[in-house]
Amino acid sequence: MVGAGSVGCYIGGRLAASGCDVRFIGRQRLADTLARHGLTLTNLEGQSWRVAPSAIRYSTDLAAATAADLVLVTVKSAATGDIAKGLAPVIKPGAVVISLQNGLDNAAQLAAVLGQQSVLTGMVPYNIADHGEGVFHQGSAGVLAVSTHPALAPWQKTFAEAGMPLAVHADMRAVQWAKLLMNLNNAINALSGLPLKAELAQRSYRRCLALAQREALGFLALEGIAPAKLTPLPPGWLPAALSTPDALFKALGNRMLAIDPLARSSMWDDLQLGRRTEVDWINGEVVRLAVKHQRRAPVNAKLVALIRDAEAGGKRDWSGRELLVTLRSAVAG
Repeated sequence: MVGAGSVGCYIGGRLAASGCDVRFIGRQRLADTLARHGLTLTNLEGQSWRVAPSAIRYSTDLAAATAADLVLVTVKSAATGDIAKGLAPVIKPGAVVISLQNGLDNAAQLAAVLGQQSVLTGMVPYNIADHGEGVFHQGSAGVLAVSTHPALAPWQKTFAEAGMPLAVHADMRAVQWAKLLMNLNNAINALSGLPLKAELAQRSYRRCLALAQREALGFLALEGIAPAKLTPLPPGWLPAALSTPDALFKALGNRMLAIDPLARSSMWDDLQLGRRTEVDWINGEVVRLAVKHQRRAPVNAKLVALIRDAEAGGKRDWSGRELLVTLRSAVAG
């Protein structure tokens, strides 16, 4: 597990709990935490798994990946290039590398450097929260997805035995864009200061997300990309569903609101910890697609700007009404 933060510790921990030989590579802070507390993993269904401190091998050195047959990359997108260069002299030829990152082109970045390995695109659909002292909680539902490749075959049983079956897709681009449409809410959630469930229960915030999604869907149509159906509703229906009154949305989006009451977006976590967010690899992807078609994406561009301002100490804890007025003004401008 390269970049073993919340996502890496959860997925790697689930694999380790099922008996896999897992090496974690990440920051010293987590190495120290897991050495004291081990890993405790929980999910929405009330299940839990435990990995004792003595069973955890956590390193801060990429050399720990030398013997790996499978490398799962979960670093932030900004670090992908450096991680690829660091892994190149370390991992053995023929190893399988799966990018489980936000953004669209991390696997391509890895593959450009790791020419002797099979590099696959993956997707983590659910929210993972770090509750401290080695406790990581899966706060929403979903199934891990990965691109079809012959090298994946030996690993499908491994993930299934860990209770994390892999959904294999021939068109991962469509899957990535479907997830990105949902992740456009990360910036809105971070700016709201609320847990995801509380934020999505308010129509004004959902209307903000609907604006961002409609904008993205328009450019995807120009690009000829049909996002995969990852929710009970087709992607094209989401903006209209999000815009409905609260009572109706609660009925329509009951499964969409199957989220732990305390779960928040990783972008909110990054703001709280003073880290640079991944907004450029989420809302910024829509902005880049607009530029490609010589258009503007004012809603998503504004969300990028508001997050950058928040990173620099600017306004946070936006009300839904304030944020909606600001985004609509960006469109009008």
